[in-house]
Amino acid sequence: MDNIIVIVYLVIILIVGLLAGRKVKDLSQFSVAGRSFGSFVIFATLSASFIGGGFSMGNAEKVFLFGIVNIFALWGFSLKEILVAKFIAPHMDNYKTAISVGDIMEKHYGKISKVITGVFSVIVCAGILGAQIGSIGYIFNVFLDIPQVYGILIGCGIVFLYSTVGGMRSVVYTDIIQFIVLAVGIPLTLIFGIMKIGGISEFQAAIPATHFAFPGGLKTVTVFISLFLTFLLGETLVPPYVQRLFLAKDKSYTRKGTLWSGIFSIPFFAITGLIGLVALALNPGLDPNLAMPYVIKEVLPVGICGIVVAGIISIVMSSADSFLNAASVSFIHDIITPLRKSRMSVKAEMLYVRLINILVGAISVIFAIKIKSILDILIYAYNFWSPIILIPLISAILGLKVKFTHFIAGAIAGVLGVVIWNIIMKNPFGVDGLIVGIASNAIVFYTLLIIDNKKDKKANNS
Repeated sequence: MDNIIVIVYLVIILIVGLLAGRKVKDLSQFSVAGRSFGSFVIFATLSASFIGGGFSMGNAEKVFLFGIVNIFALWGFSLKEILVAKFIAPHMDNYKTAISVGDIMEKHYGKISKVITGVFSVIVCAGILGAQIGSIGYIFNVFLDIPQVYGILIGCGIVFLYSTVGGMRSVVYTDIIQFIVLAVGIPLTLIFGIMKIGGISEFQAAIPATHFAFPGGLKTVTVFISLFLTFLLGETLVPPYVQRLFLAKDKSYTRKGTLWSGIFSIPFFAITGLIGLVALALNPGLDPNLAMPYVIKEVLPVGICGIVVAGIISIVMSSADSFLNAASVSFIHDIITPLRKSRMSVKAEMLYVRLINILVGAISVIFAIKIKSILDILIYAYNFWSPIILIPLISAILGLKVKFTHFIAGAIAGVLGVVIWNIIMKNPFGVDGLIVGIASNAIVFYTLLIIDNKKDKKANNS
């Protein structure tokens, strides 16, 4: 019965995705789906896509290992959502023709910056997509006894098909279904899990006290702050996220949808983390990567289990299709098009963006197979984005008087910061190089910005 429910769900998602994508005729439709959606759709697609497999299953894994401190660290992501709603979303009306991060960067820094942004967009999207595909491999292995590699290939095939045909329009419509399923299914899993153990008091008694405590010690606190900042900054304004900010009818819908998503993520992260503790109580010797799938399989009755498995698959697929779409759009629109002497025809653009969809998916499979920890994939991928792009992107959106030299100098400083800290110094104090890279970028970027602004002001006065 459960397998039938899962299969029927996957077929429905595939049909909805294919039908929604029938009217996609050009790259703009493929990327931002006509800019015609309201607050609820923005809320649903952001929530479905960005609390995805890496955050949900990865959160259960880390809480299983280290305790609820990981939930607090993930709330850095929630804070990021709220800050974007407050400070970034209101500026999106300034980019009414943009379809990618590269378009924003080109407006403020020039064509070369667009190409550079496109390169790192593809890299970070392929990495994060790998985390989602890795998650679905575990799910197929646990529930259907399919080897993880084959599960990865099956998950890829489904996502590739509808996202290649319909682009963002297919992604948005499938996201709505996926959001509804996961918003119901994940809380049900925690409720049945605690009931299986015998109630809240028995649940607390079965978990080591250290898993409910905030660890002490300077190094531990430093590691926590580093993780919190990593989740706050690592995925901020990544390409598919920015695409979501382009989807709404106007900035008020964008702001509301983003804010609702941030608020929703707070209890959702708590629930997925507590599911990791349920797994620990039921089977302390379990592979931590399988914490959430194990709980679903063990505690849920037939029928409900199938629905919740569909919800877990929803989480993964809704993230995977988003990053896949953003990577292919960035490759064609931000890298290939600016480097060509003549613009491609609409038909050629659509052909190539769909071919790239498949290529990026293949790269993501390599990420998923080579790196085993889901959250480790995410953090590794973040290093190709935030230390290089985040500071100049936010500064441009906020209306600062930026220049191409600021962007290049900051990017170089960010890369050097990550390399020196992670590779040469080997992550001292447990702080990830991503934080050091962002700080290095910011110091160089804003130093040059202040110097140039003073020069311009002096020249104007004279």
